[in-house]
Amino acid sequence: MDVTGPALRGTAARPRVLLATLPRGTAVRLAAERLLRLRDWPQVSTPAQADLLLVAGPHCVSLQAALDRLWQDLPAPRARVHARSADEVEDALEAGRARLRSPTVQHEQAAPEEGEQQDGEQRTQEHQEGDQDAPGHAQRDHHGRDRASGRRTADDQADDAHGGHSGGRDQHDAGHRPEAEQGARGDAHDGQEADGHRDDEGHGSNGGHGGGEMEMPAGLPMAEQGEDRDGLTLDQLHVPLGALLTDWPTGLTIRLVLQGDVVQHATLEEPATPVADAAAEPFWVRPWLRAAAGDPVPVGEAVRRRMAAHMDSLGRLLAVAGWPSEVLSARRLRDDLLSGAPRAAVAPRLERFTRRVGFSRTLAWLTRGIGVVTAQDAGEAGVSGPAARAGGDVTDRYRQWLTDIGHDLRRLEESSPLEVAVEESPRGHWSAEHPPSSALIGLLPRLLEGAELAAARLIVASLDPDPDELAARTLEVTHG
Repeated sequence: MDVTGPALRGTAARPRVLLATLPRGTAVRLAAERLLRLRDWPQVSTPAQADLLLVAGPHCVSLQAALDRLWQDLPAPRARVHARSADEVEDALEAGRARLRSPTVQHEQAAPEEGEQQDGEQRTQEHQEGDQDAPGHAQRDHHGRDRASGRRTADDQADDAHGGHSGGRDQHDAGHRPEAEQGARGDAHDGQEADGHRDDEGHGSNGGHGGGEMEMPAGLPMAEQGEDRDGLTLDQLHVPLGALLTDWPTGLTIRLVLQGDVVQHATLEEPATPVADAAAEPFWVRPWLRAAAGDPVPVGEAVRRRMAAHMDSLGRLLAVAGWPSEVLSARRLRDDLLSGAPRAAVAPRLERFTRRVGFSRTLAWLTRGIGVVTAQDAGEAGVSGPAARAGGDVTDRYRQWLTDIGHDLRRLEESSPLEVAVEESPRGHWSAEHPPSSALIGLLPRLLEGAELAAARLIVASLDPDPDELAARTLEVTHG
């Protein structure tokens, strides 16, 4: 009995979706998250969990390799679709469902492409020729006889590990767990190319694991050694975070040097940017950009956008902290604010959300004492907005978001014109030359060094810089 058709229809009925957001794709991401919630399609955070890869945002050449790597890591049955604008999301989801449901499409995807097949045959031939020329060729024959007799030698096991790693996506997925590793895998591909390591140079298709500058036998990064803070010589592991991590600043990549789970060193990379003809305006500061250009913008509209931005940041922080029910609440409130819901409709729900999250002892215990930014630190770094007013750790910063939302709730109906110099944008005072996210990103290396890897994700989420603000600045400079 053929069970392929029913199994595919079952998967397509409620696919698990991995959302990969590209730079300047915030509006597409918001539309996708809203539609996924309305359809009750689960949104997952790793490729191993996903059936459908939804790419959101304008085309970005510099992240194409990372996207291909995510796609490679999805187990079958699978589908990949791309929505370049918010209007395309619904059609993209339907197209993805149709591809998941089609046995023909799944069969075509499962078959190796012609180039891959030729590469594999060439590698096999080179491997066999190398064995014949090697001095230990007679020993290989002896190993073959051992395999025939059912005994496994150490060489057999090493060959199996290499071949299994390079040849099977399912085996590859089994080794991946945390979101941090997802980002490491995505950026590892770039690092692989930068280092000159190609698939046909002996690392197989998974040669980019880790993405550092170390040798990676069988695709696994080797640890180096270096002194820790106490002068002891310990192993070091190079791990890139970003740029397609879920609930992570889009396009941002931070390269970490870890000793154990402690960040010893952090280095920022220049955020990725989309193609030049993509829309340049960062989504969250559009009212400020319009007001700066001379358009009349009511304060109420800017306040509403700022509240939605804070709710979006809270949802990402809560997702990293592992509180899915409140993530859902935050995103519902965000979507209602963006859709223009009246104050009376959102006020009671906002108050309940503020009490649950703001007074949560568990969340405060989880985030207390990490990523401390004093008022002096913020002033010296040029940070303004909620992060500067909070003047403390991760706990203080998410509580500052909640406090600001409470203040803004009373101003939703204000009709006076927006003054850019007076009214803060979501991440601080807006300036096209010095966008507030630039200062927030500049804080990260110092805050991350000495933190544990899990705390590093919370620190980044509590600042939640928007790299699209930097991309807009770059375009303005480029266009003169």
